[in-house]
Amino acid sequence: MVCVIGEALIDLVMDPATAGSPGPKGYLAHPGGSPFNVAVGLARLGQPTELLGRLAGDAFGRQLRAHAEANGVDLGYAVDATEPSTLAVVSLDADRNASYDFYLTGTADWQWSAAELDRMPADTSWIHTGSLASWTDPGAGVIADQLRRRRDRHPVAVSYDPNIRPALLPDHGAALVRVEAMVGLADVVKASAEDLDWLYPGQDADQVLRRWRSLGPSVVVLTDGGRGARFLAADGEVATVPSRPVTVVDTVGAGDAFMAGLINALVRSGLSAAAVPAAVAEAILVAALTCARAGANPPTAAELAAAQEPG
Repeated sequence: MVCVIGEALIDLVMDPATAGSPGPKGYLAHPGGSPFNVAVGLARLGQPTELLGRLAGDAFGRQLRAHAEANGVDLGYAVDATEPSTLAVVSLDADRNASYDFYLTGTADWQWSAAELDRMPADTSWIHTGSLASWTDPGAGVIADQLRRRRDRHPVAVSYDPNIRPALLPDHGAALVRVEAMVGLADVVKASAEDLDWLYPGQDADQVLRRWRSLGPSVVVLTDGGRGARFLAADGEVATVPSRPVTVVDTVGAGDAFMAGLINALVRSGLSAAAVPAAVAEAILVAALTCARAGANPPTAAELAAAQEPG
């Protein structure tokens, strides 16, 4: 069982029917949040997955619950939060790349207590976290403490995706310290080229991957859009897996789909160096299939299998 800890929020995406009009704009509400998307992606790929999230009792919270349950995500350990749902307003540029404005003051996703996280089953074998929940106070420190305690008590694999949002991180130095602390708690780390550009401006990305490997994780992967993904091989050399050609509808949820694909493949194969190239290639395919349709809409196991068939 994979347990995903983190935010479940609502993406308010501009309605294409009103985007070009001079009058008021309409928005469509879609379930989102990086950890939430990863949980849905894993469940669609057939991986037993539970979401340890703080879900509000408002209309948006009910929408999030319904979407998770419809996709087979286990919400048995999710928290019934009294705070309102977090909102993200999504804008798409001419190339359909997404940017986000967040409304998160006093919302449900950041108010974790140790007791709430202790609800996680003791036999959880894989924990994934990252994104806003891993660096937004007050909950970020509670999540990090939980990971430390879990690793001390039980054999568990941890994956982490910082998913940096610069507008929400005004103190660069503090953000870097927090991200590197989380890297040190993980076995598998995935980041985007944009994440590293912000965290380590002007530094060589391959050297950053080696720095992160020295902090503890055995698998370190960098995604770079149409240029594919890079990872550190067992000998410390950087290997590249090319992207998959696809007609891009938009990139919403692409990084989360990659993360779900990577975790799913590594759960099946184990955390061996020999398994990483194939796992990264499969994750790239999962992300490509997501980019070929609108929104955070990752493939099912059947769709992935069909895309893997020769010819």
